[in-house]
Amino acid sequence: MSNPNSAVLSTRPGLGWQIGLWIAQLLLAGFYGLAGFMKTTMTPEQLVPIGLNYAVDIPHWLLLFIGACEIAGAIGIVLPAATRIAPSLTPLAALGFVALQVLAIGFHIMRGEAHSLAFNVVLLALAAFVLWGRAWKAPLRGRL
Repeated sequence: MSNPNSAVLSTRPGLGWQIGLWIAQLLLAGFYGLAGFMKTTMTPEQLVPIGLNYAVDIPHWLLLFIGACEIAGAIGIVLPAATRIAPSLTPLAALGFVALQVLAIGFHIMRGEAHSLAFNVVLLALAAFVLWGRAWKAPLRGRL
């Protein structure tokens, strides 16, 4: 006799996918949370020595806006998935990070800052992985 739940079990993503997605989500949350915190609490002049050379070249309001978006995304990529309250917000946060990195790559290319592109591409790939994983491969169900 076949197990009546075998069809359901075979369509569920494996534990490896779940672990990989959670690791990617936590890495993105950690990086963007820290970056957003620095952009919203430090002066542009304080950011230059730590590698954000563009901080003094863009309007301060734009720097604060980017930082606030990074903090919101860092929260959105983990909290809805962890609480299972509105987990559909997690892929939207990942989509926001994808958009942010596409714009960042274009910005750094325009400034001739090719040295930072590799890191941007890694962040783009991680965000795209979470977007794909949480939207299609291993979406989370809400608890409500």
